[in-house]
Amino acid sequence: MPLSSQELKSKLWQAADILRGQIDAADYKNYIFSILFLKRLSDRFDEEVESAVADGVDRDAALNDRDEHELFVPKAARWSSLASTYMNLGETLNVASHKVEEYNAPKLDGVLTGANWNDESKLGSPANRERIIRSLLNHFDGLDLSDENLREDAAGGGNVLGDAYEYLINRFADDAGKKGGEFYTPRPVVRLIIELLEPRKGMRVCDPTAGSGGMLIYTAQYVQERDGDGFNLILHGQERNLGTLAAGKLNLLLHGLSSARLEAGDVIAEPGLVDRTGRLLSYDRVIANPPFSLKNWGHDFAPNDPHHRFDRYGAIPPKTRGDLAFLLHMLSVTNSQGMVGVVMPHGVLFRGGAEGTIRRGIVEADLFEAVIGLAPNLFSGASIPVAICVLNRAKPAERRGKTLFVDAAQEGCFRQGKARNFLDPEHIGRIVEAHRAFEDVEHFAHVADLEEIRANDFNLNISRYVDTTEPVEAVSVEDALSQMRDAERRRDEAAAKMGKLLAELGYA
Repeated sequence: MPLSSQELKSKLWQAADILRGQIDAADYKNYIFSILFLKRLSDRFDEEVESAVADGVDRDAALNDRDEHELFVPKAARWSSLASTYMNLGETLNVASHKVEEYNAPKLDGVLTGANWNDESKLGSPANRERIIRSLLNHFDGLDLSDENLREDAAGGGNVLGDAYEYLINRFADDAGKKGGEFYTPRPVVRLIIELLEPRKGMRVCDPTAGSGGMLIYTAQYVQERDGDGFNLILHGQERNLGTLAAGKLNLLLHGLSSARLEAGDVIAEPGLVDRTGRLLSYDRVIANPPFSLKNWGHDFAPNDPHHRFDRYGAIPPKTRGDLAFLLHMLSVTNSQGMVGVVMPHGVLFRGGAEGTIRRGIVEADLFEAVIGLAPNLFSGASIPVAICVLNRAKPAERRGKTLFVDAAQEGCFRQGKARNFLDPEHIGRIVEAHRAFEDVEHFAHVADLEEIRANDFNLNISRYVDTTEPVEAVSVEDALSQMRDAERRRDEAAAKMGKLLAELGYA
């Protein structure tokens, strides 16, 4: 019987229990992901061998011919070899990881070697490392991760292994607290941004701060749902944290998106998504959740940027806040018909100085299509409210010179939880419907024209445009005096009653 999604999720989370308390929560995901992928590769490799033999291929050729396999697993990295090793387990896994990447370069570059199984600072003494690794090998040994055993379960459908991996990333983000926000964006927020941008098959999509790749994966899933062709996309991303990059590459592979391209490096200082001449590639949709108010983002480098990304709207972002630097990069790689969807802290909507100058330039260029305020405490380790900014280089005629403001931080626009708040499908649907309608909704949405924004000195703070206060019914002076006299009468009656009771008790 095929492994269900819930069974696999439970098994994988039990593997995390082996490491919990041994190493930092932000680090142990790399070890779990690495050994999970080694087991998956080996089980799939064995499955391909048996299929080839059944088709008449010589077993020796099936075991050693790389053309018989989508991803080739050398003998030293096959699970049978790993599980039967009882000494120097750390070195054995390191060698296996390097060999797998070497045989499958460049597709698997950095996917496995981000986990150093001999790292004393992470896994402790040699004896402790051997014990931990043996426990993990034993735990995964009975888990069949072949395609045949991971068929879509009838109850839930979907990609069983990919969905389980996403579940792990989510749980790791919660465990890691504030650090979790560096590699994971809550999936309802991702879904909201993608529904606002409405990507279609054949488009080029980029996430310049890709994290664990969730935005690219959900884009493919959305296009699959809408157009039935989720693999007909060009998906690109960049991530500077090498451990997170490995998780992102693995995530894409496990979701069947092997053609996606993820580059390593700092997208501000070293944009890696360029053509053969070194020019920035351009995209139909650019989506991101960049780090909030990043200090030392590269201000000193910005004036000499060969791509001129940071000086197009009158100023360079301030040295200690990089929010608009990421937005300016995103605009630089958006083509003439493209759109941007980005998570931003509210400060970018109203702060002055260089940020105010840049904001004015972007507004005057008529690029802001929507500014949507979300509830606080939606992100792991970050309680601040955020805004989704939608920018469009090709606004429909009826939206030109206008920006939609939506206050989705109020009651009824999110579900309150104990540790975090949540966006449910009905909340996402209400926000998306407001964006598509692009019209005023009392206490919820307002369409402001350029003159109104100018009158507000280009301040995009949502409260300036959406009044969420309930009107107070006016009371006449006569009615107010009558209410006051009635209250005084009731006070005097209560005082008299209290005096009578005290007198009866002998306290007069």
